[in-house]
Amino acid sequence: MQSPTRYVSDFERTLKKLTHFDAGGRAHMVDVGAKDETHRIARAHGRIVMQRTTLAMIVAGSTTKGDVLGVARIAAIQGAKHTAELIPLAHPIGLTRVGVDFKIDRKRNAIECTATAETRGRTGVEMEALTAVATGLLTVYDMCKAVDRGMRLEDICLLEKKGGKSGHWIRS
Repeated sequence: MQSPTRYVSDFERTLKKLTHFDAGGRAHMVDVGAKDETHRIARAHGRIVMQRTTLAMIVAGSTTKGDVLGVARIAAIQGAKHTAELIPLAHPIGLTRVGVDFKIDRKRNAIECTATAETRGRTGVEMEALTAVATGLLTVYDMCKAVDRGMRLEDICLLEKKGGKSGHWIRS
């Protein structure tokens, strides 16, 4: 069993790595003022799984609410733009680009979403890319829930980030 002293020092080391907490363990917004502005890119991915008939309706464009993926693409872009309003400690970022792609996966009866967010700034755009994916997939759910309440979102994750002090990271 670990001694209380060791536990506290492990906890303190962990807190130092979690940049959204101050030395006292209180949440705060990270000061990025001294960071260099660099070109930053993040890519995120996720999927929504549904019944075969629901996927067929979306692909055929026969839902009563219209172009599901067109609306979901706009929603994903809006989600990226509003990330700082949704995630309490995220910085407002001047996005230079948000790209959203959907891919039909007939084997899984799913729609995959990949979002890319870019900026030239002092902090990364991972949260914007992740928020775009989640918002896009939630929009698909919202537009199709009348015919398939059992849809589920899966595997929303960061695929890649570039820029800043920590450099280039790719999901392995």
